[in-house]
Amino acid sequence: MIEVVPLKYGAIFKQAFGQPETFTQFVNDVLDINIHIDKVHTEYEYPNPVGFVRSKYDLFAEDIEQRIVVEIQHIKEEDFFDRFLYYHLVSLVEQIGSFQEYNFERTVYTIVVLTSVPRDGSVDFSCAVSDMNPIDERGRKLSIYPHRLVFLCPRLVNDKTPPKIKRWLELIEDSLDGKLEENNYSEKMFQAILDIIRKLNIDRDILAQIKDEAAWEKAKQRFKEEGMEEGLQIGKEEGDKQARLETARKLREKGFSLEETAELTGLAVADLSALFKIP
Repeated sequence: MIEVVPLKYGAIFKQAFGQPETFTQFVNDVLDINIHIDKVHTEYEYPNPVGFVRSKYDLFAEDIEQRIVVEIQHIKEEDFFDRFLYYHLVSLVEQIGSFQEYNFERTVYTIVVLTSVPRDGSVDFSCAVSDMNPIDERGRKLSIYPHRLVFLCPRLVNDKTPPKIKRWLELIEDSLDGKLEENNYSEKMFQAILDIIRKLNIDRDILAQIKDEAAWEKAKQRFKEEGMEEGLQIGKEEGDKQARLETARKLREKGFSLEETAELTGLAVADLSALFKIP
């Protein structure tokens, strides 16, 4: 048993699944397709604006025929399905650059990983696929659009979960309590992920991002439970600041100067001086 950083945090998920070899194998097992890529982009945005809402993708990669988007989310927001349909459609629309014809040069695949089980019961599956193909009056599916939007929920793995997908979801779910039995994941592709998420190996900058995420999710959940939706932005600011203060304490304990701590946390030197009672 080893201690790990849970794969519910975007910062660590992106680092673990953003390795080209791991990303390729994950996509192959989930979508049953082969892709050829040299790089996986994190926090990717298209060069030119598309639509009315700015879209940024957790993980993004493409070859000459296929465009792959992978998104990680811990708490299901009210606009969960609409938001990721929008992301999926933007990745289609962005390709229509010519005024001469409608032509999608790349097939778009979007994979969304939800690491919690919503209380509203709107997710009661481990794997669900929207393939956009029309069905005629005889019940025949017309294979016109190859694009797919896939939703995965690791906490709801069951005996109907496709075997290749099941192993990935089991790994993600197993990590969520911060402990993981490494002997259950001897495959090379999983060992590479374990090396990244092992708690002792976490880079301090990644750790700071994780703390910010954790503080924000905690504050957001508290405000939701209390029915104070209008206070979410305040909660985010409070959560982020609290996380930065905690990170500052750790940095100071490790001997970082006030100036270095300020640079890494984004806090003002004056605030840090007051916090640590330094004249």
